[in-house]
Amino acid sequence: MPRVKLDPIDRKILAELQQDGRITNVDLSKQVGISAPPCLRRVRALEENGLIQGYHADINSRALGFEVTVFAMVGLHKQSGPDLADFESRVQDWPLVRECHMLNGEIDFILKCVAPDLSTFQDFLTNDLTASPNIASVKTSLVIRGSKALPGVPFDVLEARMAEEH
Repeated sequence: MPRVKLDPIDRKILAELQQDGRITNVDLSKQVGISAPPCLRRVRALEENGLIQGYHADINSRALGFEVTVFAMVGLHKQSGPDLADFESRVQDWPLVRECHMLNGEIDFILKCVAPDLSTFQDFLTNDLTASPNIASVKTSLVIRGSKALPGVPFDVLEARMAEEH
């Protein structure tokens, strides 16, 4: 996707919404220094341009009984376009896989998996993931503790880059 030219108000809108997706349009408009109607128009334009892809609640997985988070590093036998697409398509059907990223290097994909317990993850690992076609290797790492999980992008870095360009 080509980079979209954003003015400082658009960037402030994105930063505020990234911080609090439930902020009202009136409060958002006050935070960014414009009136509510143009603020809403800008938010809608940011959505239509694909800069805002959705709104989500930050769910406490452990409070819902999902005690296990595992990163699975997957290597494929073949990495042709159709082979990669086939794997990515298959991943869409696995509910325990919450994130999938194709990597450069000796690992082809990393999957972030969330499960209620280790046996549920192990069932997924043996019956779904490693049993899939074209899987050469799977290495897993169990998360002991998370210490940082921020959504989106660091807007302070973006603002610093924008200041350097001007």
